[in-house]
Amino acid sequence: MEVTIQLDSVHRQLELFGPADSHLRLLRQSLGVQITARQANLIITGKEKSVNKAAEIIDRMQKHLIKRRSLTTADVTAFIAKDNSPITAEACDAISVYSHKKIIEPSTKGQLKYVEAMLANDLIFCIGPAGTGKTYLAVAVAVSMLKKKQIRRIVLARPAVEAGEKLGFLPGDIQAKVNPYLRPLFDALEDMMDFAQMKKFMELDIIEIIPLAFMRGRTLNEAVIICDEAQNTSPLQMLMVLTRLGHGSKMIINGDITQIDLETGQKSGMVEAITTLRRIKGIASVELTQRDIVRHRLVQNIVRAYRKKGNAKR
Repeated sequence: MEVTIQLDSVHRQLELFGPADSHLRLLRQSLGVQITARQANLIITGKEKSVNKAAEIIDRMQKHLIKRRSLTTADVTAFIAKDNSPITAEACDAISVYSHKKIIEPSTKGQLKYVEAMLANDLIFCIGPAGTGKTYLAVAVAVSMLKKKQIRRIVLARPAVEAGEKLGFLPGDIQAKVNPYLRPLFDALEDMMDFAQMKKFMELDIIEIIPLAFMRGRTLNEAVIICDEAQNTSPLQMLMVLTRLGHGSKMIINGDITQIDLETGQKSGMVEAITTLRRIKGIASVELTQRDIVRHRLVQNIVRAYRKKGNAKR
């Protein structure tokens, strides 16, 4: 069997093929196919099943290169591995954002499970280490729903809990003091729409990015509410957040329960909520692991090393 794939960007062939065509060699050796480059095309020949898999992987490699602007041997190996079988088109199509320059899709099975949970439930808890896409994918789903007019607004909230630093020493008024805590939410939004559009939505209160305390006393209808870094909420704060859920709304609560910055002895509201609400229909809980980390390849090794260090101390 022979399949011809047209390359998305001829100018990025070197990054796609790898140093000295190392990525293509890896595909050939792993799948037992022949891959030949001819101008803007790749020709794959071999057994039908292997050729189809190679074509799917090359498609993912191209999307990854567009999205992440880099492609490593570790990325290609992950695409070949069984745990990274192709993501369904249905899940990918669900994350359609305003920016046409960015392809946003789940990159691992864990992330796919997370996206499916967000689409199927009105209240979702997601825990996992840094770099697993907890916040990014939640914002993407929210923006997608806004674009499709399934909701009228997005509310993004974070507790302004100090992680070793003191808020009072930061310069400026209260807004300037809390902005650093909300910066990751701005960063995610900036990937999904241009600055002028984001500014307009914020001026119209279609998108609201606020410290958690500003949610008190409100009922949020026809909205996606994202509570980020929720491991740093107290039980009372978490109850306050959960009871903001209004008609036609969806709530996504994210956090890394291994990175709790509350005072010693204070219980995390997120941990308590997951345990208390786990049997209620319509509420989903997803756990991402270091396998789902999609940042620089070293982040997985860093997380693993610190986890081993923590286990050794116990």
